Amino acid sequence: MQLKRCWTYLGPLAALALVAGCGGGGGGDDDEPAPPPAAVPLACAQLAGMVIPAAAIGLPTSGGTVTTAAVVAASGSGATAVPEHCLVNASIAPVDPAAPRILFRVALPTTWNTKVVMLGGGGFDGSIPNVVGNVPQGPTNAATPLGRGYATFASDSGHQANAFGSQDASSFSNDEALRNFGGDALKKTRDAAVFLIKARYASEGPSKAYFAGGSTGGREALAAIQRWPADWNGAIAWYPAWNDLAALLAGQKVNRMLSQPGAYPSLAKRGLLLQASLQACDGLDGVVDGVVSNQVKCNATFDPATATINGAPLRCPGGADTGNTCLSDLQIQVLKTFERPTRFNFRLASGETEYPGFNVWGSDLGRTTTSPLQPTINFLAWGSVAPGEPMPTSGGPYVGLFLDQFVKYAVTRDPNFRSLTLDPENPGPWAGRLSELSTQLDTSTDISAFVARGGKLLLAHGLSDVLVATRATEQYYQRLQAQMGPAFVDTFARYYEVPGFGHAASSVFNATWDSLTALENWAEKGTAPTNQVTTDTAGVPGRTRPLCDYPKWPQYRGTGDVNLAASFVCVN
Repeated sequence: MQLKRCWTYLGPLAALALVAGCGGGGGGDDDEPAPPPAAVPLACAQLAGMVIPAAAIGLPTSGGTVTTAAVVAASGSGATAVPEHCLVNASIAPVDPAAPRILFRVALPTTWNTKVVMLGGGGFDGSIPNVVGNVPQGPTNAATPLGRGYATFASDSGHQANAFGSQDASSFSNDEALRNFGGDALKKTRDAAVFLIKARYASEGPSKAYFAGGSTGGREALAAIQRWPADWNGAIAWYPAWNDLAALLAGQKVNRMLSQPGAYPSLAKRGLLLQASLQACDGLDGVVDGVVSNQVKCNATFDPATATINGAPLRCPGGADTGNTCLSDLQIQVLKTFERPTRFNFRLASGETEYPGFNVWGSDLGRTTTSPLQPTINFLAWGSVAPGEPMPTSGGPYVGLFLDQFVKYAVTRDPNFRSLTLDPENPGPWAGRLSELSTQLDTSTDISAFVARGGKLLLAHGLSDVLVATRATEQYYQRLQAQMGPAFVDTFARYYEVPGFGHAASSVFNATWDSLTALENWAEKGTAPTNQVTTDTAGVPGRTRPLCDYPKWPQYRGTGDVNLAASFVCVN
């Protein structure tokens, strides 16, 4: 007797279920079933309303839904060209009905190169990064990820910011929302996006997957490759806040210092400090070009208490504040404290014991210039208004409102708590809560599983960053070297420091770098980065500098155009 068998093929979506016809045969009872038919690609419009099952996401959720899906016509030309793509807006529902949804967006190019890039956020997130845009500090003369044919995606990390934007932490009173920001939203977003990518292209998934982010996005890049190494082939992490809880505690120390009467230096005073440090340190690299490259020597030799500016003392006569032409002793003390580490006199479960100091000398803490970037620089630095009680909601240091929100909603969960009363080095009754939070926000440097599968990592940080310490990224890289050995680390990671570059923007040296091409060549062709170059778009537009393998820095050769990378050599 001959038996007929019916086989059902379930593709990436239930809606794609295809039933193979029941066929007779003469092969007897040992007939093998016919292979299932291939999945059929979906048109962009077919994605609208699609349900993403919870089973497709590797962490607990209540599943997801596509809210809109529309074709966007090609536009632009050259490096700014945006190809035709399907722009998808979707959400992931929480397990806790009181938690906010994760909103995410996917750009699906009509002609797909089979690869994906996930883009990280900034601050406390709360909005979706531009999936049509570039990687952090991307070049102006090379195509964006979408322009290269990548499918790109990003999320708001699981909450929708209020008027405070990236400084809003009000949703962190909910545990699931806080865990999402800590990293869970990365996995949930990635899995949901890949589900849609498989459906759109009828594919088995991306051939290569990269993560690119800066600041919080840099932490997200490092967290993604550490926690879910099988998902990623490479990562680009600019100025990463990888030890985030430690960095937040350092920011709280800054707030408390600057809130003291008479401690807050005005924009004019901070401009004087930058001029004085440039006059003392600019030439340490062999050329006076407005950039401090030999930062280590500058840190060791510059002292604002004895420094001069145009031959006059930077310190006010007698140390008292006599106006905007000098720094008082209290202001000098604050600056020196900011330059030194914040040490925790209690145990953090993450193992962090301190947050390193900042490269204050030669950095832009906020000042008055004609640069169109200066308002952004001032916003991310020390602003124009001192922290206080109540905390200014505009004009203050970025860390002012940022930490006020974090202390109220993530730590104490009391919106009426006076945040400046929390001592970050000796937090008393809040030590246990801060230790618990460190397990969610501080990222482990154990990326051995990512490395074992051939993953590649590019790290970069501006030496003049006063929001996330360059020295913290140095610690991350040094830990990799201590764990695996410098020679082995060289097979999968590079770390570059950029003189003159601050946090995400700089009017001194606004760095750009074609990091995505460098990562592609390494992860896909086995060609390690060499002779990498960064290009300034603001201080001296078009000038270049070599990206030196840490701990090297660029020294002027003594001859040649000071605006060309070829005129510099990387030295220890």
